Amino acid sequence: MTTTTQTYRVTGMSCDHCVRAVTAEVSAIEGVSDVHVDVASGRVRVTAGQEVSTGAMRDAIEEAGYSLAG
Repeated sequence: MTTTTQTYRVTGMSCDHCVRAVTAEVSAIEGVSDVHVDVASGRVRVTAGQEVSTGAMRDAIEEAGYSLAG
């Protein structure tokens, strides 16, 4: 199975609650198999069976209460 890993910059995260909220929303995107959130750098690494669209990622991040940078 082919997988792809993408990294996004997210603004507004500052604690473990942020990690849980972002992880839950991004994990719900179809095909996502792993989510790693690094609050210190503001980066979210997503591994999925196919490329995740920026729109889907933006929607998930905003649903969690944060903003996708860029």
